Amino acid sequence: MRQTIRNRLGAALLAAAAVLGAAEAGAAEKKQFALAWTIYAGWMPWKYAADSGIMKKWADKYGIEVKIVQVNDYVESINQYTAGQFDGVVATSMDALSIPAASGVDTTALIVGDYSNGNDGIVSKKAKSVAELKGGKVHLVELSVSHYLLARALASVGLSERDVSVVNTSDADIVAAYGTPEVTHVVTWNPLLDQVAATPGSTALYDSSRIPGHIKDLTIVNTATLADNPALGKALAGAWFEMMATLESPGPEGQKMRAALGEASGTDRAGYESQLARLKMFWKPADAVAFVTSEQAFEAMDSVRKFSFEHGLLGEGAADADFIGIAFPGGKLLGDAKNVKLRFDSTYMAMAADGKL
Repeated sequence: MRQTIRNRLGAALLAAAAVLGAAEAGAAEKKQFALAWTIYAGWMPWKYAADSGIMKKWADKYGIEVKIVQVNDYVESINQYTAGQFDGVVATSMDALSIPAASGVDTTALIVGDYSNGNDGIVSKKAKSVAELKGGKVHLVELSVSHYLLARALASVGLSERDVSVVNTSDADIVAAYGTPEVTHVVTWNPLLDQVAATPGSTALYDSSRIPGHIKDLTIVNTATLADNPALGKALAGAWFEMMATLESPGPEGQKMRAALGEASGTDRAGYESQLARLKMFWKPADAVAFVTSEQAFEAMDSVRKFSFEHGLLGEGAADADFIGIAFPGGKLLGDAKNVKLRFDSTYMAMAADGKL
């Protein structure tokens, strides 16, 4: 699952003790690397990269080894990356900012794989519109992208979080909770979203297609490690976009890949294809570059960082949303130029687009 209940600041403090040492260890040329991933539609291709030999092929091309490691707990995988146990990890843009970047680990968004375009949503057994959530209890994973989605939905009708009661509910429990009479409104992501939406009498009130580009799925790496080991960036980008070409294909190879990843994620080919349809996938590297250099991506991240600050996710030292600098291609910047800790770098995606990998 993309999210679990977390004590973000606590995890960040635990990881912080290892940050300086991890940064120093990462800032050197090396030949062996590890990338962590967790189960979610947009990140499942990394499993295929490991199983099919595609990752090995690209790593061999650049004379390195890249181990692809599945971690069952999403937040724990990011905590381990933050502590230096992995060179890279998959994460949403909000979590990349609020966990490693907020902990002082300079992090690069190497690959922007997709954004949620309907895979996250609000469902109710009682309300027929977002406005009717006022005064109600909304169950969701607190401080997750679901929480962010709720905030945006409420703002769209002139409400705020003060107008509802947020009830922290784990992703493991949310489907069962929605099956009880006491729980009437939930916010979640697929495949859980489809399960709750199928409950008789339910209404889908709002989904992530209303905020395109805000819930981005990334492959992130340690900036110092990448700077000293460009072969890692080339191998990861090369493997990823080779997989995208197959995953998008309507032919037998594409069908085989989607079926395998569907089974591995607890569904089937049709179920996995349904989830992919509600992601804006960047099948081609040029499309990923176009997005990450767009005003849309810049404005979306501005909204995400403001939410993160308002909910205490940028750390105790953050006086405002500008505390952490977020860099974009072309010299664009959000926040403090002297404290840049999250970098959207199009270099390796552009190399893939130009056929230079």
